[in-house]
Formats: sequence, C-alpha cells, structure tokens
Amino acid sequence: MIVKEILSEELLTLSEVKETLDEIMEERSGLEEELGYELRKAISHADLFAKSSGKKSRELVNKFNELEKMKPEIAIRIADIMPQSRDELRTVYAKERYTLSEEELDEILNLVSDAIE
Repeated sequence: MIVKEILSEELLTLSEVKETLDEIMEERSGLEEELGYELRKAISHADLFAKSSGKKSRELVNKFNELEKMKPEIAIRIADIMPQSRDELRTVYAKERYTLSEEELDEILNLVSDAIE
C-alpha cells in the first residue's frame, strides 16, 4: 500500500481502534466484501487486547492529560495497558528522563482502577 498524503493524525486508544474496526467490518459485511488478511489480523488483535470501551478509555486519557508529568503518548499507552501495580506503571515510564513519586504513581493507579469498575 502506498500512502500518498497524510490528511490528519490523531492518537487513539486500542479500544477506540477496535470500535472503528468493528464499524469497518460491519460496513464491508453489509456490502458482502471480503476482509483482507491485514484487516482480519488487526480486528483480531484489537478484540484480544482492548480492555474497555472507547468512550471510557478516552475519558481516562483526558483525566491523565490533566496530570503534571503526563505526555499524550504515555496517557494512551497507560489507557491501553491498564496497569494494576506500581511496577507495571514504572515500565511505561522506563524510557522517560524523569521518575514519578509514589504519590503520582498511586494517583494514576487510582484513575485506572476507577475506570475499570
């Protein structure tokens, strides 16, 4: 596939991607088109790893973006992974030039646990 031009770019959570892929799948099944190999694999991956609804994950990302040491890319990654412990959360921040305090880690984990319930 050759990409001619990028019209826009937006960061999406895996849950939002899953919903978009489901819409594409329904549209193509309505037209009785066969799904390509890559599309089937993408749908399978999204079904397997998406942990919440698109709306919930976007709300979680918006809450994360209000925090001080949060980049949009990391907020998306945390919303996709939904870490349950400080160690899991530290791995997300492993490549960053700063570390989070225990209070900051706990605040993020509390937001994640609220989103899961």
